[in-house]
Amino acid sequence: MTSSRVAHELASILVPIGIVGSVLAVLCAVLAAVAIARGAGGLAGGAVGVWIPAAVLSLAATFASQWIPLIVSGAALVGLLIIGAVVRAIVAAGEPTREAARAARVEETVSPSGVVPAPRVTTASVTTATTGSLPALAG
Repeated sequence: MTSSRVAHELASILVPIGIVGSVLAVLCAVLAAVAIARGAGGLAGGAVGVWIPAAVLSLAATFASQWIPLIVSGAALVGLLIIGAVVRAIVAAGEPTREAARAARVEETVSPSGVVPAPRVTTASVTTATTGSLPALAG
């Protein structure tokens, strides 16, 4: 086999691997954006952590001079992280309005006499364990 034929055969294998890596990277970027919008920092970090090997897989397509999967992977992460941050800012800006609505609902549930019923509290029986003649250490 000539080197041109070997390069063509490798390209036929590596380009689909690069495309799959790009798809996985985009899915991880979407998950990171949703996590940022919801304020789940740990999930966002995990999604970006999985995005990294997926983006490395998309590098496989560059063997055949196919740069689109790599560009899509990088652009998806940057774009969706920005979108997630903007959505989070919008949600945070609406928080005082939601708090006011919750307070209004609580005022509506107050009885006509203006007295809010106290929550019921139940007590549980507590026993102490002993070890022979010495009481057990409290944890």
